[in-house]
Amino acid sequence: MKKLRWAIDGELWELDASTPRTLEGAARAVPGKALPLGLSRGTKLFRPKLFRPNQIDFMQRFMAAPFLPSYTHHLGVTIQRVLSIPVSENWSALLLGQFNLRKFLSSLKENGGGDGVHKRDLKSIGKLFLDKSLYALGFSSEVLLTPDDTLLLSSDSYYDHNSSSIPRKKAVFHHKFPHHNLTVDAAWPALFVDKETGTYWDVPFSMAIDLASLPLDSGLSYHLCLHHNHGSPKQFQGDPIAQVPASLFAGVSAKCAFSYEKNVDIWRSKAQKLKMVQPYDIFLSDPHVSASGTIGAALSANFGESSVRLVEDAEDIKHLSYHNPTLKSTLLGDIFASVSFTAQHGNFQRLVSDLTRFHIRMDFPSGSKFLSGATRLAQDLLNSHQPSPEAVKMICPTTSLSLQQQG
Repeated sequence: MKKLRWAIDGELWELDASTPRTLEGAARAVPGKALPLGLSRGTKLFRPKLFRPNQIDFMQRFMAAPFLPSYTHHLGVTIQRVLSIPVSENWSALLLGQFNLRKFLSSLKENGGGDGVHKRDLKSIGKLFLDKSLYALGFSSEVLLTPDDTLLLSSDSYYDHNSSSIPRKKAVFHHKFPHHNLTVDAAWPALFVDKETGTYWDVPFSMAIDLASLPLDSGLSYHLCLHHNHGSPKQFQGDPIAQVPASLFAGVSAKCAFSYEKNVDIWRSKAQKLKMVQPYDIFLSDPHVSASGTIGAALSANFGESSVRLVEDAEDIKHLSYHNPTLKSTLLGDIFASVSFTAQHGNFQRLVSDLTRFHIRMDFPSGSKFLSGATRLAQDLLNSHQPSPEAVKMICPTTSLSLQQQG
């Protein structure tokens, strides 16, 4: 259920995405147009580890991988390696080095007159390795200030000075309250990715403060977020030209969401599992039939340049919005809901045919959009008109269906 809940949070809230575009390996999701407006750092689960450096460190330690390759269209193939620096029991640091293999091979070919290595001696080839533009360096540090306080610092430096390889810095502070998590983070510049188009954007400075209740199997939870962007967003070099998302413009936004979740076990097996046999996945080791439902409301107050553009994007919920041009402020509100059903057979302990799992989930991300569509559909039916395809589309939920079968 924890993995399932993480997946559900990824739909209701905007979670960080893994990306090879930076040494840190993470990009914030662009807050979506529909409410709950992607409480942009929103998650009821906090994972304090930095993405890419820790992944490489893990693979070097436990998978005997001395170097890890990476590929992006603006850098090509690069090779990365991490050096772990154990400063103290409560303080650790990672140093990530990156070598641009594509650029090195291109330089080798250009300086060798097309024949590459055949016309060059080892000394001249060695000089190519002294080219600083081939390298990038990332530093990340995690400090356990107290048992409940964690500080993360990271810095990326690129010696190839161009618009797609700019230095990046980030700081994250996390505190565990009883039944709550507080996260404060700042990045300059902050990398955002639009999950609909795959386009990346750099915002010169971005800061967010999050307070979220810890997840419960059933019950009320909430999430508060204060977010500030400063500077004009700039599209990542090499991406197709796209319109700047409204939520990335300079301004301050305060967002809150409240939701009530109910999980019901319709049936759960009480049969004994195989002794001395570890399940392949502990989260998939209990045969059961269950259902869950979530309903919630979200409110967003925006101030600054982004507020004007957000109103233009929120046409579907304009009757639940308020805009004051004089104060450059916008208030948006909406409700959302999600229902799911899961059925599983097998304990996932045997080599074959010990797991059959079915899961279906329906999301209603915008209650106002659903009501508008239902009203239009009812009017069409009362007036003996053919239902509008747009109205039907507005009331249809976003549905995901999965079926797992162990061979």
